Amino acid sequence: MRLEQLQAFLAIAESGSFQGAAQKCGVTQSTISRQIQALEADLGLELFHRSSQAKLTLAGERLLPRVRKICLEWETATQEMADLLAGRQPELCVAAIHSLCAYYLPPVLQKFCRDYPDVQLRVTSLGSDRALKVLKDGLVDLAIVMNNRLLTTSKEMVVFVLYDEPIEVLTAANHPLAQYERIPWSELIRYPQVVFKDGYGMQRLVQDRFDQLEATLQAALEVNTLDAFRGVVRQGELVALLPQSALVEARNDPGLATRPLANYSNGSGNSDSSLTRQVVMVTTQDRLQIPPIKHFWQLVQETVPPQFKEIANG
Repeated sequence: MRLEQLQAFLAIAESGSFQGAAQKCGVTQSTISRQIQALEADLGLELFHRSSQAKLTLAGERLLPRVRKICLEWETATQEMADLLAGRQPELCVAAIHSLCAYYLPPVLQKFCRDYPDVQLRVTSLGSDRALKVLKDGLVDLAIVMNNRLLTTSKEMVVFVLYDEPIEVLTAANHPLAQYERIPWSELIRYPQVVFKDGYGMQRLVQDRFDQLEATLQAALEVNTLDAFRGVVRQGELVALLPQSALVEARNDPGLATRPLANYSNGSGNSDSSLTRQVVMVTTQDRLQIPPIKHFWQLVQETVPPQFKEIANG
């Protein structure tokens, strides 16, 4: 049983003749006849009385409402696919890390909304690991996150590196670590820290570095917003390791200080580079074929890296 056979059956039932069905379907009358004969052979029942008018048999009458539903569903499905390819989709969902949502994405969002006014843009601020999970689950179309190669190396994933940025130390202005121009790791590990909650790439990055140093990370408190980090650190006792892009407001706060990290010595005694994170944009191969998603992808590539450099140097 094939779709065109069902469409031929429906056309005959609605037009009342094989000739009318042929005109409606844009095929010859003999083609319509062959399709109905094949359908009747599959079902083992005649669907029409062969007379001057093509009248439905009992089997044809029973089949008609079912075929109508099938053909309507197919028309709806093909129209939705056409709309998708034409960029007529109801919404585009993006998951992004906090610092991007606050400082780098607003110009992108404004441009996208102007270019696709009929697409509802939904942006959710999530930790990197959580954002990549909801992308894999199909709950969002695109994620902008700290890279986690364990979650971005599958064949269907497309990954674009946006930038690498250093991790710095946030302290209260009167904290002992604020006296350093570049804070040594040997001093940093002595102090308790505020860290991101589980599921955030930064938590994993910091913990991995402490493991490399064979030091204990004194995680005194877990939070998940930049306001919370600044509020807690401003009290004077705790410090935090945060990416440069998350420290824009802290640099203008007289109660806070930001300091770069000194290089650390690895196990062989050689000086290793300081701590950095890589920010990437991730989607799937099939989604990049959809015009609004592809357009958003291109806007981020064009807008975010220059903005980052400007803010980082500012």
